[in-house]
Amino acid sequence: MIDKETRSAIVSYRLENAHKTLNEIPIHIENGLWNTAINRLYYACFYAVTALLVSVEIEAQSHAGVRRMLALHFTKEGKLSIKWGKFYTDLFESRQIGDYEDFIYFDRETTEDFYTQAIDFIEIIENLIDKSNLIPTP
Repeated sequence: MIDKETRSAIVSYRLENAHKTLNEIPIHIENGLWNTAINRLYYACFYAVTALLVSVEIEAQSHAGVRRMLALHFTKEGKLSIKWGKFYTDLFESRQIGDYEDFIYFDRETTEDFYTQAIDFIEIIENLIDKSNLIPTP
């Protein structure tokens, strides 16, 4: 069991990683590195979601586990809309395809669409974390 201070530090660290990773995306888009951008978009959202889970003391041991816990504890309970749960799953699947399948090339339109949605998604996740009263607001 992690104490509140340690949990708060972990949540802050993961949110910081989410934002740092999100800030990489325009560079990848500018250079036409669509698959790399999709990968980094997924990880930015993954860091945010794992911060959310830590904030409410939910553990997950894998990427699939993180998706399941998000769906079970947030989408199913109505704290996160189905739209955003689907977005996270779609982004995960796109990252998997881009990383592991042959001859898969994303395009600017798809990447920019995911980027815009990822910005909103991370903000929504941060708002859910704020509701957990774990992270002090500046």
